[in-house]
Amino acid sequence: MQRKIRVLVGKPGLDGHDRGAKVVAAALRDAGMEVIYTGLHQTPEQVVEAAVQEDVDVVALSVLSGAHMTLFPEILELMRGRGVGDRLLTGGGIIPNDDMAALAGLGVGRLFGPGTNTQDIVAYIREWYAGLHGEAALPPLPPPPEARSGTTTTTSDPVHAGAGARPSPRPARERTAPAASAKARASKSSLSRAAAKPARKRSSANGSRARAAKAAAPKRRARSVGRKRG
Repeated sequence: MQRKIRVLVGKPGLDGHDRGAKVVAAALRDAGMEVIYTGLHQTPEQVVEAAVQEDVDVVALSVLSGAHMTLFPEILELMRGRGVGDRLLTGGGIIPNDDMAALAGLGVGRLFGPGTNTQDIVAYIREWYAGLHGEAALPPLPPPPEARSGTTTTTSDPVHAGAGARPSPRPARERTAPAASAKARASKSSLSRAAAKPARKRSSANGSRARAAKAAAPKRRARSVGRKRG
């Protein structure tokens, strides 16, 4: 009977970087698996309790704090104590190859380092699941997102360009046309403002006003000064 593979993605310890864990969780979900993410700062007991409650097939840990030689063995021991020791314990992080080999000797599954292709993780989990339950129990991979949506991507569309494709640049005339039209609009606007502004009339205002004021002023009566007769 086919069913979805259930995976618990855990972040045990004091490690506060979960971007890689979320990327892996999204890749597993896109591959048709049911993913449960525990969140940050989980204790080993909390991780194992969540694995038991959710009845998962795989426990995938993300450890970047350097405490992998403590957390992986402790969680594996707790899983065995809770009766889920037959589930796959895998994960990744900054783990040296010697430590990976030592953890594999304890019963931990394959571990992945930085830069791993998420499809390798998907293939490993599916291979382990088929080896435990048989090929007939392995659910088929879902179609890619483009096939599910029924849309295709083209390299000429910068919004819907496919991965690794660069959108084609627009012709030069399309890029320069807006600038030219803006310049023409600015010139036209300047001419309109100049035409609408009334011209100032030049006049000899000082001389005219002075003459008008002199003509309108009342004439003073001349005072005659007679000679003093002797």
